[in-house]
Amino acid sequence: MTFSHPALLHLLWLALLLLFVFARAGKSAAKARARLFGDGLVTKLAPGWSPRRPRVKAALQVAAFAILAVALAGPRIGSREVTVKRRGIDLMIAIDVSNSMLARDVAPSRLSKAKREVATFLERLDSDRVGLVAFAGDAYLQCPLTLDYGAARMFLDLLDPGSVTRQGTNLGAAIRTSLASFPEGDDKYKAIILVTDGEDLTGEGVRAAQEAATRGIRIDAIGVGSEEGEPIPQVDESGAAGGYKKDASGQIVMTKLDAESLERIALATGGHFHRATTGELELDRLYEAISTMEEREIGERKFTQYEERFQIPLAIALVLLLIDFLIPEGSKSRREWEGRFA
Repeated sequence: MTFSHPALLHLLWLALLLLFVFARAGKSAAKARARLFGDGLVTKLAPGWSPRRPRVKAALQVAAFAILAVALAGPRIGSREVTVKRRGIDLMIAIDVSNSMLARDVAPSRLSKAKREVATFLERLDSDRVGLVAFAGDAYLQCPLTLDYGAARMFLDLLDPGSVTRQGTNLGAAIRTSLASFPEGDDKYKAIILVTDGEDLTGEGVRAAQEAATRGIRIDAIGVGSEEGEPIPQVDESGAAGGYKKDASGQIVMTKLDAESLERIALATGGHFHRATTGELELDRLYEAISTMEEREIGERKFTQYEERFQIPLAIALVLLLIDFLIPEGSKSRREWEGRFA
């Protein structure tokens, strides 16, 4: 036998306390009657009264409380092993961690917004395997495909510009690293999500997207940032910002969302481009698009299912309370009833 809420079994201590309180109250009442009426006088004054009835009623109440505590703890008797097959797709999320993602045209920064969007998206997934790729001037696999969304969230929290050794924005490397991180075969069950400001400094993004398209792998893109332009903060090793990044001529470097490049990449594979917004409505559209993809069996989960049996002690407790309710404190003596039905 196991219990769904074993902590509630501590209520049994309260049942013992009630038993002690009833016992003390019964003894105090007996002493008070003895002082006031003496031996045998109570029986004469109240012929139908019995000293055992209060004790029986108290015992019934304590027993009912104890059994009700057991019912609340949720006893489970017997079990069976259940196997649930999981169907879904393989989803690789590539996140831009270049210095331009530190721009603050999206509060508190583009990178923080990107990580928040990915975290929210992970909460919506149920049976899809997900992996993470971090990229800037180059790309690497941050988290391999997994069904453990908690682990994926942990790897996501670690992402920052220091995660990569080479700065810049290489969308081609992000896409090709994502493609290489998938297992071989069954490409129709795979998809890539790019989360970036889209400033493709190498121009390889569209060519890499065409490679994905030849394999039938879809790419959706989420663009983070504004198209007006924003300076890139300079950040020291401690993470503190101090001034803005400048080029060789001393001019402040501006960064802006390159929506056109991201649209071309997504369209090349039959995917869609979405702008990151405060309300995150783009995640609804993205999830709907991903949900329409054909799924395959990607694993199974076994768990033990217990048979809940709280109904039995609950019924016993209710019966005891009913019996307690039906037992009167006293009964009429035989002489009181004589002649009433003659």
